[in-house]
Amino acid sequence: MRLELQDLTVRRGTRVTVDRASLSAGPGEFIGLIGPNGAGKTSLMRAALGLIAASGSSSLTALPPARRALAAAWLPQTREAAWPVTAEALIRLGRIPHARPDADPAHIEAAMARMGITHLRARPVTELSGGEQARVLIARALAQDTPILMADEPIAGLDPAHQIGAMATFRTLADEGRLVIASLHDLGLAARHCTRLVLMDQGRIAADGPPAKVLTPALLAQVFGVQGYFAETPEGPVFQPLRLTAP
Repeated sequence: MRLELQDLTVRRGTRVTVDRASLSAGPGEFIGLIGPNGAGKTSLMRAALGLIAASGSSSLTALPPARRALAAAWLPQTREAAWPVTAEALIRLGRIPHARPDADPAHIEAAMARMGITHLRARPVTELSGGEQARVLIARALAQDTPILMADEPIAGLDPAHQIGAMATFRTLADEGRLVIASLHDLGLAARHCTRLVLMDQGRIAADGPPAKVLTPALLAQVFGVQGYFAETPEGPVFQPLRLTAP
């Protein structure tokens, strides 16, 4: 399933947070949505899903809500568990869009296995650490089993091993034929795992392409105000921010 955005624009009062963004993406892609704080990444994804008002067009918002829930899963940045339900019960909520959400527990088991949280199934989510809660909520989105997955800073708060594990899972989903779009601040992990980077700056898409074409010295200085090191190695792309650029 493809996602098509055309001239998507989001306004918050007099401020334009997304400015005429156009994007075409399809199965097999893991897109890292990168950019500084306030660049419009979250607003772009929320508008694409029809969660906030926007002008322009999104192929997802053209779908009725019930079909949209079967087409795209959404993992928001805010991750709070207010009720002491078990991890398995919370993950099971991802199956609600389906006609018979309890008919196929294999999706629940597969999601827990992918995130390495099978041992947490009976634990109340309010007793889990922040990182464990984050992995449970990623599993809930995986259990929804949609052709498109959008996630807002999904690896924030995870330790390095689980950051790598989550990114590897997203890349595997793309390799299996899904479309994954995730906003990310760790440019090193984005460079290593994403098939494509979309760089946003002041509400606009400033660059779009493979990591080597986006993480250039000129764009890093212009958008992030940093210098970095990028290399293609036998282990894959490696990127490391090094220093601030001169004011």
